[in-house]
Amino acid sequence: MKSVRVLLVDDQQMIRTGFRLILESEPGITIVGEAPDGAIAVAQTLALHPDVVLMDVRMPGMDGVEATRRIVESGSTSRVIMLTTFDLDRHILDALRAGASGFLVKDGPADSLMEAVRSVAAGDAILSPRVTRRLLDRFARLSRPNAALVPTRLDHLTAREVDVLRALSRGLSNEEIGRELNVSRSTVKTHIAHILEKCHLRDRVQAVIFAYDTGLAVPASDTDTVH
Repeated sequence: MKSVRVLLVDDQQMIRTGFRLILESEPGITIVGEAPDGAIAVAQTLALHPDVVLMDVRMPGMDGVEATRRIVESGSTSRVIMLTTFDLDRHILDALRAGASGFLVKDGPADSLMEAVRSVAAGDAILSPRVTRRLLDRFARLSRPNAALVPTRLDHLTAREVDVLRALSRGLSNEEIGRELNVSRSTVKTHIAHILEKCHLRDRVQAVIFAYDTGLAVPASDTDTVH
């Protein structure tokens, strides 16, 4: 099995050392480099081509959001997992919009870290349905839908693909979407693949944010938000 190549980005040496010790204890994961800030992270990503970049969201100088945006805009295939101290850090939505494939809380269990690295390297996104609902319902209110996106990109979707995208935006899993729309899980996966391709999105996290940006999905009321 091909080893997953990881770049560690955090302004605190102790945090980087801790993640290195955890990840290097796992067979099939290789740390290819470290960076103390966003600017160095961008340069290291372009030079080392890691599969996954573990990126702190808050750093002096260039922060993790801007670094993620530059990595994605460069055309790099490296995928970014944002690291944060709080699971509802208001900077996380900006990072996901910039192209991150999910986020982890720094003090989470070691097993979650290793599972996340492997999942993102395999092309998946890491944002649980519960966290999706909490995060987007809390922060999507901060920005208005971008109506300009609707005619240029939503019109490319079939009616069923729109149904799937709307269900995705509610944080439903593939299995839950399948039950709701009365289709198989494999059919749901096919619809999601078509949505990502037609809308030029990297993963399902980006699809959820796209649904909010276009106004297809709207934040739940405060009384409906999952706590």
